[in-house]
Amino acid sequence: MADGIVENLADKSMTAAALKEKVQRNPALLPEVLAGVGSSKAAVRYGCSKVLMELSGDHPELVYPHMDFFVGLLDSKYRILTWNALAVIAQLTRVDSQKKFDAIFDKYYSFLQDEYMVTVANVVGNSGVIALAKPYLIPRITKELLKVERLKTGKHLTAECKLVIAEKTLESFDMFFDKVENKQDVLLLVKHWCTSTRKSLREKAQRFTQRWGE
Repeated sequence: MADGIVENLADKSMTAAALKEKVQRNPALLPEVLAGVGSSKAAVRYGCSKVLMELSGDHPELVYPHMDFFVGLLDSKYRILTWNALAVIAQLTRVDSQKKFDAIFDKYYSFLQDEYMVTVANVVGNSGVIALAKPYLIPRITKELLKVERLKTGKHLTAECKLVIAEKTLESFDMFFDKVENKQDVLLLVKHWCTSTRKSLREKAQRFTQRWGE
């Protein structure tokens, strides 16, 4: 457990935003923040995780040497840490010179079968970032995203949840559709969503087909 500056998150004498600024000014503090993710104190654990997630977006090169750490967090007993790890890993693909993501592609997308909507939504919602960072993976990413309509519903992933996931999928496709090879399969799925009972999904699907439809 970390017992230094990150502990100030517990008594709220320091905010996550303030900690992030300190790490940006002094990257030597990064190992302490990483250790803080293992804290037994929720405020420290999730505060440090939030800082790392934001740093990965702003300064992926700073966090990249620790990518294996976040891969390990995919198996965390804390779902929030898994969700944050999914986001961090996606951001790190922008600087993934060692192709570490490629090695865990199947594991990453296995979370599409998770029973919780937020987990699945994180995978599809971060796919646009990954696709733009690694365009050679677009065929594989597209194949995975096309599976969302066949997701099984359950206690934590209802029919309405699937519509939320569909919306996230649509947003990601919109980021890289010009690079998709099998456009017709994607358009067929999107056209199905054009008549969705969820207004926001329906409107986005209609705009998508107007923009990309042939």
